[in-house]
Amino acid sequence: MSQLEHFIGSARWFAGKGHDFTITRVRRLAWLDALGSETPGVETPRVRIELVSVRYDEATETYQVPLAYYREQQPRLDHALVMESDDPELGRVFVYDAMHDRYATAFWLAAFDQSQKREDLVFHRLPGHELDLEVHSTLYSGEQSNSSVMFGEDSLMKVFRKVTPGRNPDIEVHEELTREDNEHVASLYGWLEALGGDGKAPIQLAMLSQFLRTASDGWGLALASVRDLFAEADLHADEVGGDFAAESHRLGVATAHVHDALTDRFPSQRVGPRELAALSEAMHERLDDAVAVVPGLATHADALREIFEGLREVTEPTVVQRVHGDLHLGQTLRTVKGWKLVDFEGEPANSLAQRARPDSAWRDVAGMLRSFDYAAHAVEADVEEGAQIAYRADEWVERNQSAFLDGYLETSGRAQGAAPTSDQQLLLSAYVADKAVYETVYETRNRPDWAFIPLYSIARLTDDTASADETPPS
Repeated sequence: MSQLEHFIGSARWFAGKGHDFTITRVRRLAWLDALGSETPGVETPRVRIELVSVRYDEATETYQVPLAYYREQQPRLDHALVMESDDPELGRVFVYDAMHDRYATAFWLAAFDQSQKREDLVFHRLPGHELDLEVHSTLYSGEQSNSSVMFGEDSLMKVFRKVTPGRNPDIEVHEELTREDNEHVASLYGWLEALGGDGKAPIQLAMLSQFLRTASDGWGLALASVRDLFAEADLHADEVGGDFAAESHRLGVATAHVHDALTDRFPSQRVGPRELAALSEAMHERLDDAVAVVPGLATHADALREIFEGLREVTEPTVVQRVHGDLHLGQTLRTVKGWKLVDFEGEPANSLAQRARPDSAWRDVAGMLRSFDYAAHAVEADVEEGAQIAYRADEWVERNQSAFLDGYLETSGRAQGAAPTSDQQLLLSAYVADKAVYETVYETRNRPDWAFIPLYSIARLTDDTASADETPPS
């Protein structure tokens, strides 16, 4: 295995971990450092982006690998060494992941500031914000599928690792909502794309956006609220100082505003019984596949099928529109100015076309309702077991799900009252159940200790109280 293959195979953002793969092509884009300036007393790296195509399991994927080339070894970057090699143009070089190198990332910031076009690289810039070019970069360590670099407290650059030709939904949505000054997303400052060539669409590589300096992660805030509840053994969820329901309500309001804005900025359409029948069938198929992986689902399969069949009973036309596509508490940030939704990239495993496809807004709502359930039971798994803890976790979930849904319905342009209509409830129930089925497969394959969370919830969703009692958190 080559040094580059070893680097890609061990990277957090590589989707083919555990699979044998081969590099089939390397496309080297324009040198980026020519756009910047030298730093006195420091060896200036040569910097470029390489698009590396790999093949495994009969599939081909392309990954963006930004590299910094140095003639001398850089001990400060030993943790980010990609290879040591003889380059035909540069001679003997030490090559590092450029996202870890503040001298390399400075070239991206300078290029965005100048809205530069450099051979096959184009830096697009939206007006309205003057970039701070004096700050240093810091690589965010928490991401899995992409890489994000913070430039001081001024801006944030997200570098897409797995790339494909076409518009990235994260850029597309942020551009539209930024142009309308939507208060519930971070403003987009610009984006970088590589020209496709041979008539192919450009490949969007990165986006630069507002850094939300006062932001707190919604998932972390929810977990803290649950811990506060469990620490007060004799209080209900609405009596604890860390009660989260007011924030859940505000988050529902913010989500509704974003959904309504998306209907204004992107096409939407109405679908009828034929499309809903096809959706029901797709949910049935996913359930069949899931039962093969998660035998514990078999007990609930008939009840889940009844929920999915409910889609065939929807009588009113259903609006499908641009949605977030992967909405949960981890995709939200609480700032001093309110809630922000982030990461409109959609489900990374899907194609760009699938991620941009119109869907019901209730899918996003369902994802958030499931996220509240996860927050409570993830904390429950870390504390002493017992019927009282399980009851209190369920109480927290119900309170915050209701608060979120109330805020959403009070604000949404698609709502017709303080509660979902019968048709909307059928849609929401099906999306919630479908999401929980997906979660059982994910957890079984990736986090078996958490598989009880969706299984326990499915027992409750299907009113299988006996089975729910038999499925305690572990």
